[in-house]
Amino acid sequence: MIKITLPDGSVKEFAAGITPMDVAKSISEGLARNVISASFNGTTVETVTPLTTDGSLVLFTWNDEGGKKAFWHSTSHVMAQVLEEMYPGIKLTLGPAIANGFYYDVDFEDHKITDADFKKIEDRVLEISRDKHEFKLRPVTKAEALEVYKDNVYKTELISNLEDGTITFCDHSTFTDLCRGGHIPNTGIIKAMKVMSVAGAYWRGDEKNKQLTRVYGISFPKQKDLTEYLELLEEAKRRDHRKLGKELELFAFSSKVGQGLPLWLPKGAALRDRLEQFLKRAQKKAGYEQVVTPHIGQKELYVTSGHYAKYGADSFQPINTPAEGEEFLLKPMNCPHHCEIYNVRPWSYKDLPKRYAEFGTVYRYEQSGELHGLTRVRGFTQDDAHIFCTPEQLDEEFKKVIDLVLYVFGSLGFENFTAQISLRDQENRDKYIGSDENWEKAENAIINAARDKGLNTVVEYGEAAFYGPKLDFMVKDALGRQWQLGTIQVDYNLPERFDLTYKGSDDQLHRPVMIHRAPFGSMERFIAILLEHTAGNFPLWLMPEQAIILSLSEKYEIYAKKVLDLLENHEIRALIDNRNETIGKKIRDAEMQKTPFMLIVGEEEEKNGTISIRRHGQEGKGNITVTIEEFAAIVTEEINKTLKVFTV
Repeated sequence: MIKITLPDGSVKEFAAGITPMDVAKSISEGLARNVISASFNGTTVETVTPLTTDGSLVLFTWNDEGGKKAFWHSTSHVMAQVLEEMYPGIKLTLGPAIANGFYYDVDFEDHKITDADFKKIEDRVLEISRDKHEFKLRPVTKAEALEVYKDNVYKTELISNLEDGTITFCDHSTFTDLCRGGHIPNTGIIKAMKVMSVAGAYWRGDEKNKQLTRVYGISFPKQKDLTEYLELLEEAKRRDHRKLGKELELFAFSSKVGQGLPLWLPKGAALRDRLEQFLKRAQKKAGYEQVVTPHIGQKELYVTSGHYAKYGADSFQPINTPAEGEEFLLKPMNCPHHCEIYNVRPWSYKDLPKRYAEFGTVYRYEQSGELHGLTRVRGFTQDDAHIFCTPEQLDEEFKKVIDLVLYVFGSLGFENFTAQISLRDQENRDKYIGSDENWEKAENAIINAARDKGLNTVVEYGEAAFYGPKLDFMVKDALGRQWQLGTIQVDYNLPERFDLTYKGSDDQLHRPVMIHRAPFGSMERFIAILLEHTAGNFPLWLMPEQAIILSLSEKYEIYAKKVLDLLENHEIRALIDNRNETIGKKIRDAEMQKTPFMLIVGEEEEKNGTISIRRHGQEGKGNITVTIEEFAAIVTEEINKTLKVFTV
C-alpha cells in the first residue's frame, strides 16, 4: 500500500499502481469527470500515470492553472498534427503552453502560412478532437528517438542533450511527438480552438540561429469560453493605455528623444503630480522624509551595492568623464544613494527608524523588442522609500508599509489582489547575495507580517530580489488580468555592504535592517495599468479636468466664466469650451475626453444662477439642474467615497 497526501492535508492509502484518475474517482464521480491533469510530488503527471510511492497529489481541473497548462499543451500537439498534414515536409520544434494559450515553433521550409489558413487549421483541429483520441506517453531509447527524428535537426538537437531513460514520446491519433508529458486524457475535451497569430522566432531564442515561424493558438472546453475570451481581447484593445494615452493627451514618445523614454504632456504631468502629492501627504503622516538624489552615480557605488554585477548588462554603458579612469552610470536603482544619505552622520537606536522617500527616476537599457508603451520603458520614476530600523522595529515598520499600500489601492479602486511572498530559489542560490542566516530572518519577517495582517497570500520561490525577499502585491484589473504593483522588501545585505551602523542601548555598533518599498512600483507602469483598469475613467479626485462648461451660445460666455471662477473657489478643476461648435459636438468631444461632468449653461441657467449637469457615459438620461454650491457638494461627496483619509 502507498500513502497519498491530498491538498487539504488528508492522507489516503491505496494499492501501489493506482492512477490520479482512480484517486479522483475514489473522492467523487463529479471530480473524476472534471479532472484533466495532475501533479505528484511537484512533478506534472498524466491522469493515467501509475503511482508507486508515497507522495503528495494535486488534481487539476480546467479552473486550475495546472489544468489549463495541460489543456493548452495538449492542443498544441493536435495543432502540430494538422500543420504536418497541411504543409508536408515541415519541421516541428517546440510547442509549450504559455500564460494564455500555446504556440508551436515550426520551420515551414518552402511553405507559407497566412491568415487565410487559420480557419482551415481550426476546423481540422476540432475534427480530430471530436474523435476523442487518447494521449499516451511511452518511453523510448535515445537511439530510437534519434532515428525517428534523423531528418529534423531541431528535435535531434534536443534529443542529443537528453539521457537514456529520460526520453518519452506522446502519441495520439496518427501523430507522435517528442514530449516530457503533461496532457489531458483525450482530445474530446477540446471543444473550441482559435489560431491567434503567427510571428517570427529564432530557434531557441538565439538570433544567430535560423528564424522559425511561431504559430500562436488558444483553446477551451466550451465554445462560449472562447467567445468570451475574444470579447475580452477586443475590450483590452479599447482599453490599451497606448491608445487612451494618445486620445486623452497624457503622454507621447519621440524617435528623436529615443525609444522607451516617455514624454509627459501637460495633462499627463498634472496627473502624475496629483498621484505624487497624494502619496506624499500620506507619507508625511507616516513619518517619511523627502530626499532628492542625482540621476547618476560613480560606477563604484553600484559595484558596492551589487547592482552593477546584477544589472550591468541591462544598464546603459558607463559615462566616461575627461578625468582618466572616472566612470559614472545612469542609476538603475535609488537604494544605494539612500544608503549613502544614511551614512552622512552617525545614528543612535533612539533616532531610528529613519524613513527616506523619493520619487526618483532610474534607467535600465531594456531591449527594443521588450519595450511596450509605459509598461516597459528605459527611464521610469519609482515612488521609492527606504526605512532603516532596528531588528526589534522591523515587524511594526513592515506592517505600517502594508497599511500604506492598502490605502493606495483602496483610493484607486484596486480591490482584487493577492499578496505574493517572493522567496529565494530553493536550489539555485548563486543569484543572491548575503548569508543564509540573514535571508532566513528576512523571509520569516515577511511571512509573519503578512500572516498577522490577514493578507491573502501565495508563496513563489525564485522571485526574490537578489538582495532580499519581497512581498509583491498582485492586482487583478477590471478585465481579470494580473499585474504586479506595490512591493515591500526586507534587506539585511545592503546595510552590510555599505557598512551602515547605529549605536545601540549597549553602547555598541549594530547593523540596521533596511526595508525597500514602492506602493506604485513605477509611475509609468502604474499609470498604464490604472488607465487600462479604469478605461480612462479615473477616480474623480484624479481626473485632469473634473468638469467642462459648455455654453449654448456666445451670449452666455460671461456667465460661463463666472461659473468657472466659482468652481475654482471650490477647488474643482474645470475649463470652458468656448469653441464655435454646436452643443452636440461639444458634448461628443467631452465624452471622448471622458470628462466626468458636462455643465451646460444657457438662458435659464444664467437667469437662475444654476448649471445643468450631464454625467459622462449617461447618454439618454436626463440632466439635472443645481446651484454651484450643490454641485460642489456632489463632487466633494463622490471624492470622499473613494479618497479615504490615511491614518497612522
